[in-house]
Amino acid sequence: MTRPTLSEFKKKALERASVNEEYESLAPAYELRKKLIDLRQKAGLTQEQIAKVLHTQKSNISRLENANSPNSPKLSTIEQYAHAVGYDVEITFVPKTHNKSLNPTA
Repeated sequence: MTRPTLSEFKKKALERASVNEEYESLAPAYELRKKLIDLRQKAGLTQEQIAKVLHTQKSNISRLENANSPNSPKLSTIEQYAHAVGYDVEITFVPKTHNKSLNPTA
């Protein structure tokens, strides 16, 4: 018997409501951290270099970019990071489409 691929395993796991809910709740944090890393790399900066710009230690930048970090960064930290790599922060809100019970007009 062959082992399932990662995508097959993920698809099967997400069929479970509890797993899917947890996955969706963590998605914004993962996306934020992926975006931070992408912006830093596009700016041509290492973690050490951005730490110097932000007057902090590399370990703090590593924690900030780590999707498994139990701490959520402050908005002001995200703004400082964004400015250091040449960006502004823009926050958008999107309506939930998967749970219409929260939307009284639906």
